[in-house]
Amino acid sequence: MDRDHVLQAFDEQVRRRPDPGPGGVVERDERVVRVIAPGWRGVVWSDLDAACADTVVADQIERLAAEGEWEWKHYSYDRPADLPRRLAAAGFVAEEQEALLVAEIAALDLDVAPPAGIEVRTAADAAGVDAVVRVHEEVFGEPHDDLGPALRWALAQTPPPALGVVAYAGPDPVAAARVELNAGTEFASLWGGGTLPAFRRRGIFRALVAHRSALAAARGHRYVQVDALPTSAPILRRLGFAELARTTPYVHPGSSA
Repeated sequence: MDRDHVLQAFDEQVRRRPDPGPGGVVERDERVVRVIAPGWRGVVWSDLDAACADTVVADQIERLAAEGEWEWKHYSYDRPADLPRRLAAAGFVAEEQEALLVAEIAALDLDVAPPAGIEVRTAADAAGVDAVVRVHEEVFGEPHDDLGPALRWALAQTPPPALGVVAYAGPDPVAAARVELNAGTEFASLWGGGTLPAFRRRGIFRALVAHRSALAAARGHRYVQVDALPTSAPILRRLGFAELARTTPYVHPGSSA
């Protein structure tokens, strides 16, 4: 995989042409791309230099801060090099850094059977979506109020732009994740993989990655992409994912804070 070529394609196809999801809109200025969507608002792409960066950052705060917390999604190759310092000076707080990992689907082993006693299924109906939400809330310890409506909306589209995936132990959901199938791009995005503590270290995470990658391949995508935390990045690297950059959410509290 030509990493520079793939990173350029990701920047052009995904960051500059984001899918805002149900009820969301994309806003473009000369220097930034913003997404305004239920449950999330922020800057997803920027092209700045030292001369304009502070002014553009201030303009985004003026545009977005009135409605509360929002995010500037920074990538390690973004310009200028000192943009993180400028964001911090403007009141943003950096959250945990993630690795931008990408794999070419054709190079992945998708013939991965789940561990004994586990069945992996696509969440193809309301009950499956409810299972995805339930596992996410239990694993991550926080509400996922927007996830259920978003996945149900996606199921009503042809073809669905996103799908949930659930691992069951008998009748019980024990792990869940989702895949966003970014129409018109070479990239599908993997999100939210989480497993209940009692079922970890059995290979379920790998089975969820393989299942979602197979869904992406069936839709014609060439690559799968993950913003990986340190807990999952080592597993994904062993599966064949390559790190192309680092990404950090910079969160602004908004003027209402």
